[in-house]
Amino acid sequence: MSSAKRGAAGAAKDLSWRTSVDPAALPFRDGEEPWTSEEVHELIEELLADIAKQEAAVELAEHELADMRDGTDGAGRDPADVGANNFERDQEMTLAHSAREMLEQGLVALRSIRDGHYGACENCGQPIGKGRLQVFPRATLCVTCKQREERR
Repeated sequence: MSSAKRGAAGAAKDLSWRTSVDPAALPFRDGEEPWTSEEVHELIEELLADIAKQEAAVELAEHELADMRDGTDGAGRDPADVGANNFERDQEMTLAHSAREMLEQGLVALRSIRDGHYGACENCGQPIGKGRLQVFPRATLCVTCKQREERR
C-alpha cells in the first residue's frame, strides 16, 4: 500500500484530527457563505458513511469473485454456460473496481479535509464550491474543469 493510501486510511480510522479542522481555512466560491463547523462535521460524517459502504461493497465483490474462481475452469461444460460465467465474472470485477475507486476517492477527500486542502480544484486551484461538495463530497474538480474534462 502506498504511503498516500496509508495516510488516507489512517484518516478514516484515527478521527482525533476532526476537532482541529478550521472551517474558515476551506475555500468557498464568491457569493457563498464560508464553511461552518456543522457543515464540515456533516461532510466528514457523510464521507465516513460512504467509506464504510464502499468497504462493504469491495468486500462483497471480492467474496463473489473468490466464489467464482473456486468453480471449474469450464472443461467439459456447455459453451453458453462458460460464456455466462465469464460475463458474470467480468461484471463482478467491474463492480469491485468501481467500489475500490470510490473508496479511494472518499479516503482522499477525508485526508484533504484533515490536511486543509479540501475544496480547491486540483486542476485550476479555484474553489470547487460548497454546493457541489455538499452534493458530491468526493469532487476534486470545479464545474468548469469537470465540463472541460468530459468534453475530451
